[in-house]
Amino acid sequence: MFTGIVQALATVAELTDLPGLRSFTLDFPPGFDAGLAIGASVACDGVCLTVTRLPAPNRACFDVMQQSLGLTTLGGLAVGSRLNVERAAKDGAEIGGHPLSGHVDCLGTLLDIRQPQNNHVLRIGVPASHMRYVFAKGYIAVNGASLTVAEANRRERWFEVWLIPETLRMTTFGDKRPGDALHIEIERSTQVVVDTVRDALDERLGPLLPALEQLLAQQGRSVDDLGAAISLPR
Repeated sequence: MFTGIVQALATVAELTDLPGLRSFTLDFPPGFDAGLAIGASVACDGVCLTVTRLPAPNRACFDVMQQSLGLTTLGGLAVGSRLNVERAAKDGAEIGGHPLSGHVDCLGTLLDIRQPQNNHVLRIGVPASHMRYVFAKGYIAVNGASLTVAEANRRERWFEVWLIPETLRMTTFGDKRPGDALHIEIERSTQVVVDTVRDALDERLGPLLPALEQLLAQQGRSVDDLGAAISLPR
């Protein structure tokens, strides 16, 4: 498990293509790998990877299979690319963000960047299949960073997050440009509640559910908003 608090930036030092997978060697800042062992988990841009070798201090190797390369942006990395990294959480660790599994749910697309004074606003598009789990004031993980959704537009399928200078300093978000793909991991408890509410309504209303969905749509809302009303903290 991870907490979504990016601990450091790693740099791709080497890439090696092998049958069925690609091996990455990452350079870490001094001290990041203290106590790191083969078999340990590290979130790399939000993707949980397993340490396969420790060739030198401040350096570790990871193998990524073809399926993961195809479903994430890891396949597009080159020597010199930077990633957000976080060590696996230990028992009793402070959860500064929210619990993450390190399993990417979908790829989002950076649609726009705004830069109000001392802020950096990212507008991110996501597929409709996962937009139903994104709500204003809710949690979401983007490239392994736990962020709070500032605004969500379900019809246009985008949400916005506001980043302070410290977040930009500790992550790669300042390097991103419109059109870039981003790893999205939705917040699990929100997913459970939204799916449970939808299933319950479908079971109880049956053929009446489309009528309810149409009525809510006229008000600019959806059935999924009912799940949000239950799941979001007050």
